[in-house]
Amino acid sequence: MRIEKCYFCSAPVYPGHGMMFIRNDSKVCCGFQYFSMKAVREQGKKGTSFRFCRSKCHKAFLKKKNPRKVRWTKAFRKAAGKELTVDNALEFEKRRNIPIKYDREMWKKTILAMARVEDIRKRRHDQFIINRLNKGRALRKQRDIKEVKESIHLIRPPAADLKKKKAEAVVQVIPDSEDVEMLEN
Repeated sequence: MRIEKCYFCSAPVYPGHGMMFIRNDSKVCCGFQYFSMKAVREQGKKGTSFRFCRSKCHKAFLKKKNPRKVRWTKAFRKAAGKELTVDNALEFEKRRNIPIKYDREMWKKTILAMARVEDIRKRRHDQFIINRLNKGRALRKQRDIKEVKESIHLIRPPAADLKKKKAEAVVQVIPDSEDVEMLEN
């Protein structure tokens, strides 16, 4: 059995779950009217099929919502740069319709490769998240520096009091008794 992807939100649709919408003759059918694949084949017309994980996605599709503009979809997250889009590990998830003759050795290698690919994908994803967080830190630091520059008058530096005391000490010179006598003469 094949695990499909939801057309709207890209969530996995497991066998026996979700719903399939078939568009016939390039016309969108009524949301409550479903055609069986057998009926579509008998007519000799190919219908475009769409799989949905739940009614929320199906209703959004019928309302002609754009998945890239709906914030909770994978398409939005990828378009906004919140998820990794360019990765060779994602190529393995592509759908392949070519049947392959069973070979035990190939299956063993495939299972080992799947684990390795998943490990690589996870490391790349983690690094992507760390890079995103670093960008946020840099932006916060720039914003803080700008705020300090704009409102420097509100901040009183600790060395300001020392400079003031030094200035007062220089101004108040107490004359000695010898100096007073010299001035009188």
